[in-house]
Formats: sequence, C-alpha cells, structure tokens
Amino acid sequence: MESNSNSIFLSVVSPVYLAESIIPFLVKNLKEVIKPITENFEIILVEDGSPDMSWRSIQAECVIDNRVKGVKLSRNFGQHRAISAGLAASKGNFVIVMDCDLQDNPSYIPTLLNKAKEGYDIIYTVKIERKHGLVKNFLTKSFNRIFNYLIENKSLHSNGLIGAYSLITRKVVNEFLKYGDYKRHYLMILRWLGFSCTYVTIQHEERFSGKSSYNLSKLVSHAIDGITSQSDKVLLLTVYGGFFLAFSSIIAALLIIVLYFVHGFQSGWASLAVLTLFSCGTIVTTIGIVGVYVGKTFEQVKGRQLFIIDKSINI
Repeated sequence: MESNSNSIFLSVVSPVYLAESIIPFLVKNLKEVIKPITENFEIILVEDGSPDMSWRSIQAECVIDNRVKGVKLSRNFGQHRAISAGLAASKGNFVIVMDCDLQDNPSYIPTLLNKAKEGYDIIYTVKIERKHGLVKNFLTKSFNRIFNYLIENKSLHSNGLIGAYSLITRKVVNEFLKYGDYKRHYLMILRWLGFSCTYVTIQHEERFSGKSSYNLSKLVSHAIDGITSQSDKVLLLTVYGGFFLAFSSIIAALLIIVLYFVHGFQSGWASLAVLTLFSCGTIVTTIGIVGVYVGKTFEQVKGRQLFIIDKSINI
C-alpha cells in the first residue's frame, strides 16, 4: 500500500460505551496507522448511551479534527445497533468496524485494506486467543459451535474467535443498511448477506482500561437473540423431541404390560411423579421456545426504528 495514495476513502466505525479514558488513545492510534495510507478518512465514534463522560471525550476529539465524527444515541440501544448507526453515517469506500477498547489493534488496518484490494468484500479477523476469562472464552466457542449447527450457512470460521473487527466495502454497507431485522448481530448479518470474504489472523490485545460491559446474563441473552433471530431450527428440534418422548412412552407402556404379566409390577408414586414432572417440564420448555419466536415476531412487527440519534458532530 503506497503511502501517498489518496484514492482510498476510509471510514472507521467504533461503538463507544464506558470508554471516556480510552477515546483519546483510540483516536491517536488510529491516526498513526491511517495517515501513512491516506489523509482521506473519517473516524466515527458512536456513543451508545454510556453512563460515563464518553461523549465529552468524543466532543473534544471532534473539535481537534473534523475528520473525527461523533454520534450520540438517545439511550443505550446495544452494540450492534450502535454499529448500524455508525455505518449509516459512514461515507467511505472501505469501512472498518472495531471495538473501542483497543483490544482490536489498529495496526492490522493496512493488512485488511490489502486484502480488500485483492477483491474481497468482507474481511473478518480471527483472534489467535481472546484475552478474556476462561468461562467467557468457553461460552463463546460453545455458542459458535451451536450456532453453526443450527444454521444452514456455515461460512464463518468455526473456532469461535471471530469478533466485530472487520472491513467491509461500500456495497456491503449499502446492503447491510437495507437489512430490516430489529434484533440484529453485526457478524450474523454479514454472514447472511454473503459476498466474497476472507480471514486475517490477529492477536487479541489486553483491554486498555476498565472491564467489559458484557456480563454472563447479557452474553446468554445475546446468544438467544442471535440464534432465534437467524434460525428456526430450534422449533424443529422441539418437534423431534416430542416425537421421541411419544415413542419412548409407547415403548415404556409395552414394557410395563410385559413386566406385569411376567413378574408383576409394583406401582409407585415416585415414578409417576418423576414422569409427570418430566413431561410437564418438556411441555413448558417447548411452549417457552415457541414464545421466544412469537416475541421476536411481536418486536419486529412494531416497526420501531433501530436507533435514535440525539446529537451528532462533524457529520
């Protein structure tokens, strides 16, 4: 990549939450990496209803350089809607999406751009090892395996180490913005869109400061949203489970009849109670799964906007 090339108009989109102390270092590091490539760039920081002073930090950077652009959402809409807001504001031919915590090292941006010049529309990054706790890493890998099983399109890497850090071309951005699902996950939308893609292996860095806002309950909720919004195979599995239980009950009934005539059968309340609890639990679980899908449909048909912009700077 030639340092004097100004033909590349690069946008960097980063959702911001609990990052007031990180913003100056994020912008500084991005500029140091991007300026040797092109002066024709923009850095879009989307403040997602953060309870700290992240917006003040963004404002300060926007005053220093009008290529730094700030978008403040009216409340916390979630990381993936914040990414959508940033993509809607972007103008670049190439768009980098990355987290704000500097665990995504900006030094890989030239590599991503070189891959884009080879003709790829989506370049994912694969982490060698996530700098998270053992439990979070295990849950991430487990979710990825389950998700790959439940969907038909298995185009993403199977090791569970892909994050939001990626590059997409303008045509991908345009199609992404047409995607109308209320419940959304950035990577899952890219998977559904298709287009030519490849992977770049990177090293996941330690978080610059603070800690992740994703606790266990949020991760589980996020996983459920991701699976149910992208696949209806869970409903089909409940049908299979129902058939299995029905078939098992027939076999059990025949076995009880045989045992009654051969050895006699001692009836007991314990076995009846266990069977009743198991059957009721299965029914309730199945109804709950159906309810989740009905709830997703209910949210979708409301037609609510994905995000609301409260303020913007340099847009």
